[in-house]
Amino acid sequence: MWKKFILIISLLVSVTCYGFEPKIDYVLVKKSEKRMYLLSEGKPIKEYKVVFGPHPQGHKQKKGDERTPEGKYILDYKKKSSFYKSIHISYPNEKDKANARHLGVNPGSAIMIHGQKNGLGWRSWLNQRFNWTDGCIAVTNKEMDEIWRLIKAGTPIEIQL
Repeated sequence: MWKKFILIISLLVSVTCYGFEPKIDYVLVKKSEKRMYLLSEGKPIKEYKVVFGPHPQGHKQKKGDERTPEGKYILDYKKKSSFYKSIHISYPNEKDKANARHLGVNPGSAIMIHGQKNGLGWRSWLNQRFNWTDGCIAVTNKEMDEIWRLIKAGTPIEIQL
């Protein structure tokens, strides 16, 4: 009887330990390092090499400037798009909209974390060497599968220079 009990407890503990994925509660992007970190309780759990648009330096000011915004946002929803899985970043926020109004420009929108262009995932070995997006944050499709699974809608993201 005790042997069966110990065996059952051992199996439950091993399944729990190996099946555990920490809750990602914050995403940090460091543009100058070309890195994205998924954090749980302030500790980095996952790290990814990322690429941006061809003009990565500086904060996004207007539609078409091919820059990635800098600041604090929310990963507010997931969607299928012309890229392999996309997670939307809540750009522009109120500060971005006010800045665009002041400049008399459209702030742009549709900033995402995404994989490769649909049908071109096989080229990620090349694409991930260059800044090629229109201001989004790109990873490989394999990485995007993991990110998609780990990040829930409503997760805060901070994008730094």
